[in-house]
Amino acid sequence: MSHPDQDHCSPNRRGVVAVIRRGRQFLIIRRAAEVAAPGMLCFPGGGIEPGETEEKALVRELLEELGVGGRPRRRLWRRMTPWGVDLAWWLVELDSNRPIVPNPAEVAECLWLTETELEQREDLLESNRRFLAAWRNGEIDLP
Repeated sequence: MSHPDQDHCSPNRRGVVAVIRRGRQFLIIRRAAEVAAPGMLCFPGGGIEPGETEEKALVRELLEELGVGGRPRRRLWRRMTPWGVDLAWWLVELDSNRPIVPNPAEVAECLWLTETELEQREDLLESNRRFLAAWRNGEIDLP
């Protein structure tokens, strides 16, 4: 049985997470009903395919999930989840020339939420909550 907070990248054992900001808000997705942890909120991202770099995986996942291009800027954080997925968290800049168009097979909706709004959500994946706590504690250099 999969962990309830398990990212859909777990079979690959490595994944990437895109941290995208607009002012004080973060781009957050609600997972579609057909993916692991359906209905939960999280940063966009997914599994790294064999032979793929973290940066290429980020670009591919953003296109697949949101129909938008992105430019990975730098890795912010890296942690192993309790269920054995090595997650790399990256600061990503969206391509401003393309609108966000969620893929309904993967993403139920997109939201722009502040850190405070995210922390108040009971439907936020625990791994994302841990990222926010690490940022608040100064472990992550996020402008």
